[in-house]
Parts: sequence; structure tokens; C-alpha cells
Amino acid sequence: MGNLEDVIAVIRSAGYSADGFAARYDRHRPRPAPVLLELLPLLTGVDRPELVVDLGSGTGLSTRFWAERAAEVVGVEPNPEMLSVAVAATDAPNVSYRAAAAYDTGLPDVCADLVTCSQSLQWMEPEPTFTEIARILRPGRVFAAYEYRWSLTTSPAANAAFEATYERKQELRAEFGLDIGTTRWPVTRERFVESGRFVAVDETVLHSIEEVDAERLVGFALSEGSMTTLLASGVTEEQVGLDRLREAAAAGLGDRPSPWYLGYRLVVGWR
Repeated sequence: MGNLEDVIAVIRSAGYSADGFAARYDRHRPRPAPVLLELLPLLTGVDRPELVVDLGSGTGLSTRFWAERAAEVVGVEPNPEMLSVAVAATDAPNVSYRAAAAYDTGLPDVCADLVTCSQSLQWMEPEPTFTEIARILRPGRVFAAYEYRWSLTTSPAANAAFEATYERKQELRAEFGLDIGTTRWPVTRERFVESGRFVAVDETVLHSIEEVDAERLVGFALSEGSMTTLLASGVTEEQVGLDRLREAAAAGLGDRPSPWYLGYRLVVGWR
């Protein structure tokens, strides 16, 4: 598990502290599915959560998301580069951030109605993280982890080029040994159940519709640490197919926003 500096070092080694990365991440990444604002309070049994805690909050996309729906929102993020973008991105008086790890938030016992992880649980060591979640959640309240898994634009050529780039990225990372020693924990329903911290666990899929143009689709591909570290290792954009993605996105999407259909996986546990 290590101390906070160890956690920061792992995140930085994954590319999340590279120059300009946090701003690109905040600009191009998908937002949480709006239906979560309706669904998760219903699951907690409260209309307006008193406190939402967002673990691994990154640049705050999934934290400020709750600003108008909860009395108080706290984002917990160890990476200073991501955290600085999050703090600058909102002036909502009920949103604040803590420079801390998910397994040691520093928050009081049984304080939260809702704890969330958006695209971040896979980075967190299970046992201490679930222990901390159980400590800060009120009885009967909910922990929700969600991640986008599917992306569809209205351009078949852009979709195909994006998928090809993603697959080539994975191949090159394996070829260069860039994932050796990297530990990630899959977000699964079984992982929740095995923790023994929840009285019930469920899972479902959600969808959201945003807007995308050529710039955002390419920016989305570049907003992943796995792409950032691959390019930093000396692989060229041509080798990974970013040039072909740019061409297909420009031809198929251009600079006029069009619908972007996103699918999410959601796992929830009741304390």
C-alpha cells in the first residue's frame, strides 16, 4: 500500500502528471452519466445526500458533477497535478478537495451518504480501500463505482480508427514491456462481494449522450495515461495509428459537434 508519496509516484509513472495531461483529461474525457444524479440518491434512500465523497477524483469531473445535487461534496485525489485542475475548475462553495489516498481519506467515521469512484477504482488496492469506504459510509448508504466501457460516434470510419488505435496501443505496450510491474484491480461485482463490507451488491449498465467532434475524439485517445507513456517511450503517433485516427475523425466528424453515445458499467454496494 505504501504512504501517500508512494501512491503519487505510481500515478506519475502512469503518465498522469505529464505536462498538459490534466488539462487535456479534463477537457476531453466523458462526463459521468447524468442519470446517476437521479439513480444514486434513490439507492441511498435520501433525496439530497448530505455528503458525497468522490475517491480518485482526478480533475474533479466526477466531483463537481454533484455540486447541485448534494449538500456537500468532497473529492479525494493524491495527484497534485490533477488536483490543481480540479480546484481551479469550480467555485461552488459546497465542493472541496483533499490531497489524500482513497485508503486514508482523513474524513470522520460514518459521515457519507454516498461514496463514488469514477474510472479510478482499478488503481486502488482492494482491502484497505474497502475498509476505508466501510468506515466513512453511514449504515444503509451506498458505494458506487462506475466506468465508461463503450463509445460510439456517428462516423463508422472514426469508430473503426479509434478502435484500431486502442488495439495497437495495447500491442505496443506489451511489445515494449510497459505494463510489467503495473498492478490494477478489475472493477467487478465479485470484488465487492468478496470484500465482505456490503450487505447487498448489484450491477447494471447505463448510457449517456454527449457531443463529440474530431478534436475531442483524438483528445480522448490522448487523455489516457497508457497513451501518454507509450508516446514518451519513443513510439511515434504514426506507429500507434493516431495519424489515421485524426484523418478519419476529420473526415467523419469534422469540427461540428455530433452525438457521442457512451455506455457505462455501474457496481453498487449497500453498507
